[in-house]
Amino acid sequence: MEINRIRLGELSEAGRSRLLTRAQADLDAIEPVVRDIVGEVRRRGDDALVEYAARFDGAALTPESLLVSEAEFAYAEVEISDEVRSAIAHAAENIRNHHKHQLPVATWMTEPSPGVLSGERVTPIESVGLYVPRGKGSFPSVMVMLCVPAVLANVPVIVVCTPPGPDGRVDSASLVAARMCGVTTVFKAGGAQAIAALAFGTGRVPRVQKIIGPGSQYVVAAKRLVYGQVDPGPPTGPSESVILCDEHADAETAARELLVEAEHGPDSAALLVTPSEPLAERVSKLLIALVAQLPSPRREYCEKVFGGYGGIVLTSDMQQAIDFVNEYAPEHLRVLAEDPFSLLYQIRNAGEVLLGENTSIPFGNFALGTNAILPTGGGARSYSCVGVCDFMKRSSFAYVSGKAVGTIGPVTVSLASYEDFPAHASAARHVIERHKGR
Repeated sequence: MEINRIRLGELSEAGRSRLLTRAQADLDAIEPVVRDIVGEVRRRGDDALVEYAARFDGAALTPESLLVSEAEFAYAEVEISDEVRSAIAHAAENIRNHHKHQLPVATWMTEPSPGVLSGERVTPIESVGLYVPRGKGSFPSVMVMLCVPAVLANVPVIVVCTPPGPDGRVDSASLVAARMCGVTTVFKAGGAQAIAALAFGTGRVPRVQKIIGPGSQYVVAAKRLVYGQVDPGPPTGPSESVILCDEHADAETAARELLVEAEHGPDSAALLVTPSEPLAERVSKLLIALVAQLPSPRREYCEKVFGGYGGIVLTSDMQQAIDFVNEYAPEHLRVLAEDPFSLLYQIRNAGEVLLGENTSIPFGNFALGTNAILPTGGGARSYSCVGVCDFMKRSSFAYVSGKAVGTIGPVTVSLASYEDFPAHASAARHVIERHKGR
């Protein structure tokens, strides 16, 4: 196994660009295939979903069995262990306790000038589609992290799409997690075809206003193609992490944290960023041994990651390391440093920042309460972690009293005239004249 070793200061412009774009660079190559899938779902609806379930998931479905039935929910409740159910419940409680603090004030109002009232109302999006992946594993944790904020936001219509297994069933723990959160509309559809179904609607899957949830490159490419038809939400593609370390970091902790996102799949990115060459050397040796201990296929995923989109980035000093992190804008940032809080306020771009030797990435992925559905591919430069506000929208409102017409009216006429909008100016003058006549 070879591990990429990159000296940041010696990297060519092309090499730096490749490092920063990671798996996003491959989207163009798969777009023609995804475009065909999206087109077929748009034309043929449920029949296309059934066909793709057989082709990609090995599941024999009918249009009638696309929707998870009450009997399947009941089977899921019986099948999972008490230990798993308890873990889901504990995680859900933490996630709910964290996210309820994100709820905005429903309505606010101010008086920007005498006689003028303005404000905003916050209302839920009318319908959302939640995408919960399955391909390389099952993710009840993702189900909880999507359902909890959607329910807290009071979204009237919440629809989940998640791939079936070869037996035609949805993962039992994921179904229990959905019901525990109060969501019971779950469809057996995955990949690009699920995104198309949510964007355009089929005979059974309703069209929604927004889609949120992580997925493969095919899911990311499909979201890009349906943009404009539906809000595809923040970019949430293949997993990625940066482990930012100073010379005091524990090498084994750093190595084990690197494996966390790398084992998601061969298109993941996992980077150790440090100015310490001795640490980099120790981590490199540990990685080789730790990867060899992993079972297949996780071992092969990690081997590909550390020779592909992952590896070790050596910087000249800690400031260059922090600057690179802000440029890279990772999904998960793990900070292993002598004083992690001193670095927190220098980090501008990251989906989440996990500080100190105890705050493991898996804690955040499953149970801390923070949301692990985070922007990828550099999206953290402008997008945020998923939360309640992703399921809500703001509407501004205003009221002008009679006494304010005399001040706000002339200002409006002046600006409308300057910008050459005669109808705007005329409408404003009409209100001014009507008020004068009273």
